Amino acid sequence: MNGAVMIYKMLILYLLLINMTGIILIALDKRKARFGQWRIPERTLFLSALVGGSPGVWVAMKIFHHKTRHMKFVLGIPAILAFQVIAVLLFHFYQF
Repeated sequence: MNGAVMIYKMLILYLLLINMTGIILIALDKRKARFGQWRIPERTLFLSALVGGSPGVWVAMKIFHHKTRHMKFVLGIPAILAFQVIAVLLFHFYQF
């Protein structure tokens, strides 16, 4: 198998896993909030978005109606996603 193809497949697998993790974290935090339990730190939620899980976190926020009143999430998660998309496009087209 070509090395570039292997790296591409590993990247896709990583992104799937980190986005699933982001979705699960938001779902768990919502559940914990509803039952008055210990919550997942906001830092952890943002970290999962920063390392590539921003699409999953953003979609989970919409699905579970969670963190939708907190401006740092309402603005921060889409900003992280936009930055990541721009970075990927710049890397793809300009091969930095």
